[in-house]
Amino acid sequence: MNKLILGRYLPGDSWLHDLDPRAKLVAGVYFILILFIANNWQTYALLWLFTLLVMKLSNIPYRVYIRGVRPLIWLILFTVFLQILFTAGGTIYIDWGIITISEFGLINGVYIFFRFVMIVFISTVVTLTTKPIDLTDGINALLRPLKKFKVPVDEWSLMLSISLRFIPNLLDETQKVMDAQRARGSEFGEGSLVKQMKTLVPIFLPLFVSSLNRAEELANGMEVRGYQASGTRSTFRQLKWKFQDTICLMAMIGLTIALVILRTSGVAFH
Repeated sequence: MNKLILGRYLPGDSWLHDLDPRAKLVAGVYFILILFIANNWQTYALLWLFTLLVMKLSNIPYRVYIRGVRPLIWLILFTVFLQILFTAGGTIYIDWGIITISEFGLINGVYIFFRFVMIVFISTVVTLTTKPIDLTDGINALLRPLKKFKVPVDEWSLMLSISLRFIPNLLDETQKVMDAQRARGSEFGEGSLVKQMKTLVPIFLPLFVSSLNRAEELANGMEVRGYQASGTRSTFRQLKWKFQDTICLMAMIGLTIALVILRTSGVAFH
């Protein structure tokens, strides 16, 4: 559990660390959206090259990203497995009742796997290179136009930033509880499904209680410091849009154009 790095921040002096958080958030969400443009091996090859380049620009070793995706690999493979079983088309390899394994199912399964892994990698790049407080400011700035429609932007940005901030803490605490239960003789991942579910109860209860306690402590701390979401607020940290931030968004537009060209010229599988 403690190997999941999504939501953590690693200090550094890379080009990505210096980007405005608004640029990184927009580019990250935009990248996830244009993933669905890809429909052949040429487009996915381009997306992989772009993802690896972004990871390289963060000056964080590739092994850190690989270690971070490992805890999610079984969830990703399960989704891929369902895609393979229930997608038909092309050459049929196995046809057994509702279970069908076909050429298109296998190809789509590979594409789904690539999409999930790239989403995890790009999301991890954003959190690893952006301070939690900068993420809060960036989300708040991007959602600010919604204030005209009476949307509680400050509360939303605060909730999102707190959620990202406490993901690593929750995972670390889960690992500690599991280690404590193992020291008492508990075994995880063994026995029948019912037995495995019973072994999870001593983990969820302490985590639930500790999460409530942490939320209460955080609320008390914010109240003592006079935090109020409503009203006009000033901030010590000022976001400054720089030329390199514009370059970042221009690169995303260039990537989109290249994907559209490769999508129309390549061989697609549906």
